[in-house]
Amino acid sequence: MPVLSVTTIQTHLHWEDKTANLRMLKEKIMAIPRQTEIVILPEMFSTGFSMYPQALAEKMNGRTVEWMQAVAAQKKIILTGSIIIEEDGQYFNRLIWMLPDGHYGYYDKRHLFAYASENERYTAGKKRLIASVKGWKINLQVCYDLRFPVWVRQKSYPRQDGAANLPEYDLIIYVANWPESRSHAWKTLLQARAIENQCYVAGVNRVGNDGNGIYHSGDSMIADPLGEILYTQAHQEDVFTTVLLKEKLEAVRRQFPFWKDADSFLIDP
Repeated sequence: MPVLSVTTIQTHLHWEDKTANLRMLKEKIMAIPRQTEIVILPEMFSTGFSMYPQALAEKMNGRTVEWMQAVAAQKKIILTGSIIIEEDGQYFNRLIWMLPDGHYGYYDKRHLFAYASENERYTAGKKRLIASVKGWKINLQVCYDLRFPVWVRQKSYPRQDGAANLPEYDLIIYVANWPESRSHAWKTLLQARAIENQCYVAGVNRVGNDGNGIYHSGDSMIADPLGEILYTQAHQEDVFTTVLLKEKLEAVRRQFPFWKDADSFLIDP
C-alpha cells in the first residue's frame, strides 16, 4: 500500500511583502530535514489575506508562479498554496498545485468570504481540482470552502474493471488565513470533513497578526479518516512532516463503508 509524505508549513506572513515572504518560505522549505512529497503553504502565502488585488495580483507567468516552479524543482516536491492571480481583468484567490517538473494545476476558491468583502474584489471558481499522486486522490480547497460541506462531499465513481465503486478522493487539503476568533469552527470542521468523507484532512493556517491587526492562532491540523487528530499546533510557527497510510484509510472504509450510502446530487455552477 503506498504511503504519502506531507509537510505543513504554519508561519507568520509579512503583510503584502512578496519579497520577504518568498525568501522566508524558501528558507523553511529548503531546511525540511527529511524527504517529503507534498509541501503545503497557507492561503495567499506571498501577501497575506489582502483585499487589494489591483496592487498585488500577478499573471500565471509571474514572479510567484516562477518561484514555485524553481523551489519545487530544486527540492523535488509538489508545492501548493494560494496566491492572487489576475486574468482578463478578473482577480482570483488561486491555489496552485506545482509539480517538480514545472507542470501545474490550479483551483480558484469557490466560496469567497463576504464578511471581509472578498466577494467584491475576487471572482469565484466553478470547478474543483482533484489531483493524483502515487495512487492517492487529493481534493484541493481554500479556507472559507471549509464551511460548505456539499462542495467537498465525497462521491464514488465506477472502476473500469467493473468492480465495486471507489471513493472519489483520499485526502482533502485546506489552505487558510483563518482568524483565532473563529478557531473553534476551524478545528471542528476539519475533523467533521474527515469523518463525513472518510478521508485524511490536512488544514494549513498562518499565525500572527495580519495588516489589519487580526490575530491568527494557526491550529494547523492533520486528521485521519476517523477524525482523530494526528497533528496540530497553535500560536507558533511550525514545519511538520507526517506520513499518511493508505492501508489505514482502506481499512477504515472496509470496516465502516458509510461512504457507499451517501446521497447523489449535482451542484449548480
